[in-house]
Amino acid sequence: MADQKIGQLLDALGVEADLDDGDFPTDAFVLLKVVKADGTVSLACARSEGLDWITRLGMITAAQQIENSGYTDATTDD
Repeated sequence: MADQKIGQLLDALGVEADLDDGDFPTDAFVLLKVVKADGTVSLACARSEGLDWITRLGMITAAQQIENSGYTDATTDD
């Protein structure tokens, strides 16, 4: 196994982020589904340099919440 830069791979897969003008991404955690040469399927993950474990855990937890229920950055009166 060899570490690979995955920016071009993410581009080829059509990965996009909904960012506003002036937004400045600081960290990334990427989960990849990988089909191995023998046909087995596995998961791999990658992260930006300097991403500490507590921020990574927070990002994973937040991502799960977003996937489960959606996300809004404005409070609503229900």
